[in-house]
Amino acid sequence: MKVAIVHEWLVTRAGSEKVAEEILRLFPQADLFTLICALPPGQDEILHGRKLTTSFLQNLWGAKTHHRLFMPLMPFAIEQFDLSGYDLIISSSHAVAKGVITGPDQVHISYIHSPMRYAWDLQHTYLVESGLSRGFRSVLARFLLHYLRIWDMRTANGPERLIANSAYIARRIAKVYRREADVVHPPVDLANLPFSAAREDFYLAASRMTPYKRMALIVAAFARMPHRKLVVIGDGPEMALVRRLATSNIEILGYQDDSVLREKMRRARAFVFAAEEDFGIMPVEAQACGAPVIAFGRGGSLETVMGPENEKPTGLFFVRQSEEAIVEAVENFERDASRFSPENCRANAQRFSREIFQKKFMAIVEAETVRHASVS
Repeated sequence: MKVAIVHEWLVTRAGSEKVAEEILRLFPQADLFTLICALPPGQDEILHGRKLTTSFLQNLWGAKTHHRLFMPLMPFAIEQFDLSGYDLIISSSHAVAKGVITGPDQVHISYIHSPMRYAWDLQHTYLVESGLSRGFRSVLARFLLHYLRIWDMRTANGPERLIANSAYIARRIAKVYRREADVVHPPVDLANLPFSAAREDFYLAASRMTPYKRMALIVAAFARMPHRKLVVIGDGPEMALVRRLATSNIEILGYQDDSVLREKMRRARAFVFAAEEDFGIMPVEAQACGAPVIAFGRGGSLETVMGPENEKPTGLFFVRQSEEAIVEAVENFERDASRFSPENCRANAQRFSREIFQKKFMAIVEAETVRHASVS
């Protein structure tokens, strides 16, 4: 079969991009379609030797550096990809990729990282955090989000099969699209994640510095615990805020490559994660390196971290996204730190290996292509 793989944009190597990479490895001859490609040097290995098609957005001023500003144009742009020559289309979608146009003789399988958060249940949070809760710009933003919801709902019926990256996202898909989805957790490259049973006396937080990741909240919480050391890795719009909040016990490293991040995970006392994430690959990577996880108790973390009620716990949860809740969780962790063994953390991470992802994903692809052939 001739295969096309569609991913919204490639501007950094984050969680959804790592999933797209794994799908591309499963289909080495597949062509890649993306609205905007601006991967920095060192993060563009998946493009080498592969046919790449971008949209007209690629040539618009500012699109490569401020791609989210072009969201109103993305539904139109994704529909312009001509995929008529392909037998199998796999979309990796957290916004518009599932909206590509396909025909009745083609199989379209969409791996859903999330329905558009900012267009559905997180709309009001997005408007407040973006300074768009009042005024004319707010009215315009709300109208555009209304339009995105209509388009998103319409295109949810395009793929023959939906795959969710977690049971949490499968529930969101059922709520928003009224469709069932298979669950295949994202893969973790365990072979390249160094394990250590020895832990050092610092906590680690790592993520993009965007509001919903709550990195500033973690920093503010540790500023209230001067006796606890925190190392912060990441960059993004909230970096200036994070630096302002940091106190002498907090080390801000900014963006670091995978080797530095993994070395910190291998040595950290625990990994702190405050986002309500769809899946959250970093807590799994941290566990693979032997680090227990202190996480916000909603979203994908509930599927990837074994809480204290388990026989072999790998972390614990806090129930509110607040400084007080994080401080309390860290102190609770310190009281029972001996319960969270690095060996159990590593064993738990094995549930999300690349091999398991490949097996489950390919089983769905093969079953759907066989089913489609039988009814054609």
